[in-house]
Amino acid sequence: MILTLTANPSLDRTVTLAGPLQRGAVLRAASMTSQAGGKGVNISRAAVAAGIRTVAVLPADGADPFVTELRDAGVDCRPQPPAGDVRVNLTLTEPDGTTTKVNSPGAAVDRAHLDQLADAVVSLAAEATWVVLAGSLPPGAPANWYARLVERLRGTAARVAVDTSEAPLLALAAALPGAAPDLMKPNGEELATIVGADPAALEDDPAAAAQAARVLVGRGVGAVLVTLGAAGGVLVTADGAWHAPAPPTTVVSTVGAGDSSLFGYLLATERGAAAEDALRWAVAYGSAAAGLPGTGIPRPADVDAGAVAAVALVPGAPAPSA
Repeated sequence: MILTLTANPSLDRTVTLAGPLQRGAVLRAASMTSQAGGKGVNISRAAVAAGIRTVAVLPADGADPFVTELRDAGVDCRPQPPAGDVRVNLTLTEPDGTTTKVNSPGAAVDRAHLDQLADAVVSLAAEATWVVLAGSLPPGAPANWYARLVERLRGTAARVAVDTSEAPLLALAAALPGAAPDLMKPNGEELATIVGADPAALEDDPAAAAQAARVLVGRGVGAVLVTLGAAGGVLVTADGAWHAPAPPTTVVSTVGAGDSSLFGYLLATERGAAAEDALRWAVAYGSAAAGLPGTGIPRPADVDAGAVAAVALVPGAPAPSA
């Protein structure tokens, strides 16, 4: 079972523009969609589509339409007392796939709210193979909250994956190795903030991304999955490093593509796949999501892992050409 925690869920509204985004102009929308979301929620949605048992923990009123939507979609949702309404995030998508996001902060929480969330996750972890801590933290949460929760979860049998950014990501990195999860999933920019590298250099060079990811593995992280957009992804473990270029994809929206990549990796590990095959599935799922509108959640039929090849990266060597 994949257990997800979305500490700061969001109602994701996506406006697909009829033309390029122009500041100060009156723009035409080709379409607009709205979906209950957040990183952990997206992973649970993908799990349901793939027939994998999942439980989603998040702060929301049990009668909130947000929760009703998830349950109607087949997600086993375990809402915890919220501090306020679920926030709204707005995404503007241009015809060429360029995405602009405006994220709301969410309701401010206190210690009681955070303790209820953490206790629910630790209790359910006994049934889980993976626990995924995903997304931003709400206002009022200390930056090291994920790090402290990882420390608690290390006492369970479940493996722990973390996908976050900014202050919570830096706090997690600072707490290594005591708070080392089994998996971290940064993108190139997020990885660069941890190791003090040039974000563009990591995004453009899988070998450089692998070198940076090795820093985290050396500090106790079990595996680091780095998503690199059009360049695919890199996976680094104590046993090696691999790069998988993305297959040709007509990008419609990149929102949620990283979440789908993480799910592809988790799905493969649930099936006992080797590391390089788990990377192939991660890149295949992320690419499939990028080809869907809005916060597209790929179904298994949308994903072609056979179109993705993973190659080993030799430490210090340049990445092989795609």
